Amino acid sequence: MTKSIARTAGEHAGSTGGRRGSRMGRGAVAACAAAALALGAASEAVGAGALAAPGDASSRTAGSTRSGATVHGDGARSHPHAGRGALVRIAPLGRFSPAEVRDFLTGVEVDDSTVRLGVRLYRLTYRTVDAGGEPTTATGLFALPSGGPRKVALVSDTHGTMVHRDYAPSMEADSPSRSGAFLHASAGRAVAAPDYLGLGEGPGTHPYMDTRSTVTASVDMLRAARSAAGRLGGQLTSDVYATGFSQGGQAAMALGRELSDGRSYGFRLRGLAPVAGPYDIEGEELPALFDGRVNDTSGLLYASYFLVAQNRLRPLYADPSEAFRAPYAHEVEGLFDSEHTEEDVIGTLPANATELLTPEYRALMEKPRGPLLDAVRANDGSCDWRPEVPVGLYASGADTDVPIGNAESCAEDLAAHGVRAPVLDQGPVDHFGSFRAAAPKIVRWFDRLQHQE
Repeated sequence: MTKSIARTAGEHAGSTGGRRGSRMGRGAVAACAAAALALGAASEAVGAGALAAPGDASSRTAGSTRSGATVHGDGARSHPHAGRGALVRIAPLGRFSPAEVRDFLTGVEVDDSTVRLGVRLYRLTYRTVDAGGEPTTATGLFALPSGGPRKVALVSDTHGTMVHRDYAPSMEADSPSRSGAFLHASAGRAVAAPDYLGLGEGPGTHPYMDTRSTVTASVDMLRAARSAAGRLGGQLTSDVYATGFSQGGQAAMALGRELSDGRSYGFRLRGLAPVAGPYDIEGEELPALFDGRVNDTSGLLYASYFLVAQNRLRPLYADPSEAFRAPYAHEVEGLFDSEHTEEDVIGTLPANATELLTPEYRALMEKPRGPLLDAVRANDGSCDWRPEVPVGLYASGADTDVPIGNAESCAEDLAAHGVRAPVLDQGPVDHFGSFRAAAPKIVRWFDRLQHQE
């Protein structure tokens, strides 16, 4: 259960106390992005159609939407020999000069002092599997530095909670969820930022907080990025640095475990730097929804999103009225179709999770058992392993979306495996503020790790 940088800095009650957030710095960032996209469309050396994968006859233009262009389930099945991570399409999204990168980061209030290079952005469409293991496609944002060495390391940057597919990193030019891609690519590393299943141009709905499918989509994005780099005139080393914010912080830890558990996929994990992740749903995040540590608006969003998405994967309730009060029971599932916004969700549902949930289901959320407990535990444990690389756990003691106790639980799990991972409190800042404070520090830390080779 996490908060997304793809929405706003300090949105909802976590920072403003209000029922609705406003997109941070949209005007300034949109102006910068629009100019850069126009330049990119005019100057990109190779068109999107030319970069379509062999056997994919459809064409794209930079910044085009998903109308009829993305290869969905049928298309994936029509190429039975294409495996997971196979690249379907590259869509150029623009070239940004160092000055334009700084303008973007300034617009989202992120320190730009690490910017050294320009950045090229692309949307990748690639083959993966859905939560049931069936073939599907997903999309993600791929960033390459302009200038610097031809052969570069790769950063996996996993994003936080979002409801509407168009807020995914590869979709929206002024989305703050692109901040990590701009930061790391402008410092000289490539970036793979998966949209996740059911977001971006991927078909279906997003299986929110399904760790297993988030990891498969993230691994396959790394594979697609490796192929894309070669086709774009570059080359990736085997080194991967994993970071992510909120939901993406938990995903980064789980991805690190996957890359370190005898299944490296040709990559070598070099460092883990998750930010404000919900690593302990059972012990920290669920109790915090009801004891005041999580603000009402975020708690409402997380609880409803988690229950609806998890119920699609495993039966948590036979009828929505078992979990949700009237009149919301007949509306809540339809709100999480990847086509509604967070404003739609918050504007339709009551003020908090207590008013949304039936008394019986609130009691179950406070003391999970049965299928709900199984769902929770299936998504905990991302820190219950022994990393052989440095780990830094970034968080904020003032966070009212993902309380810092999650990071402390993660540190305890790692310590039980003999790994010291410091909890790095970013000070009295809100949830998004923890990202703003941590992200440039992570860029510098990855620089130091890379130079230690």
